[in-house]
Amino acid sequence: MNLGAFMRRNMAAHAAAATDFSLRAPRRRPAIATREMSALHSRSVLQLIGAALCWSLAGVLIKRVGDTWPGLAVAGARGAIAAVFLLLTCRGLRFPFSRIQIVTALLYAACTILFCWATTLTTAANAILIQYTAPIWVALLGARFLGERATRLDWIAIAVTIAGMAIFLGDGLASGHLAGDFLALLSGIGFGATVVALRRQKDGSPVESVILGNIIAFVICLPWILRAPPLPGDGWIAILLLGTVQLGLSYWLYTRAIRHVTALEGVIIPIIEPLLNPVWVLLFVGETPSGLALIGGAVVITGVTLRSLLASRGRS
Repeated sequence: MNLGAFMRRNMAAHAAAATDFSLRAPRRRPAIATREMSALHSRSVLQLIGAALCWSLAGVLIKRVGDTWPGLAVAGARGAIAAVFLLLTCRGLRFPFSRIQIVTALLYAACTILFCWATTLTTAANAILIQYTAPIWVALLGARFLGERATRLDWIAIAVTIAGMAIFLGDGLASGHLAGDFLALLSGIGFGATVVALRRQKDGSPVESVILGNIIAFVICLPWILRAPPLPGDGWIAILLLGTVQLGLSYWLYTRAIRHVTALEGVIIPIIEPLLNPVWVLLFVGETPSGLALIGGAVVITGVTLRSLLASRGRS
């Protein structure tokens, strides 16, 4: 009798422990998962900020090298170094050389070449702020190639952006930088087309297209590199930073961060780039944007940002 009672009490204790474990475990798991997701999100936000900071160095570094080299030589050397950096730091790369991968690489190469060229012919502020019209071109091109029709909000943002570009072009006519401003506009269209082409890729990752695009940029610009005069020591440092940090590290960070942040964060955080780019040039090169350029930049950034904020709020 005592042995039976002992066994019954022991079995009841085990059952209670099992029940207690099964009830408490689910309470712990959500808390752990939430902490892990929060840590992952925080790290991704920091990676996005890091990528934007890397991108913002373009103006000051291109200006430094552009004192000796033409813009096309700068673009080619930057692409070659960035391609090597990404090949060494990215794993599991695949190059099927599909039609869409090649088209995307060509568009990316055109975008990077035009941006470097524009930065050497106009102010860094004009180059980056005009290129920041890219989201508007995504809206227009997406309607044609992705089946995503532009909304009324898109058309309002497009009208605001065109007004900002008109201010920029007026500044270009007044200051003699019209050619550089026009190249920056083409670079923004090229970047928008690159984004659309990347979204059309059902398989693969953006990194392979970026690597191919950098190689293509190097091949196209190689004649200008061969004819360019020798760079001074600080010029070589600038070109190495352009390839490894400004283009290579930025895309290494961005491709990892974008999977774990919201669309709103992905739009808002990169605004650091067009805001900081002219600041670095002002501090380290002494190039001051004109009043019209600042007004045009404010109009463009306001139009693109408000469109993104309102669109994200509508989806939520």
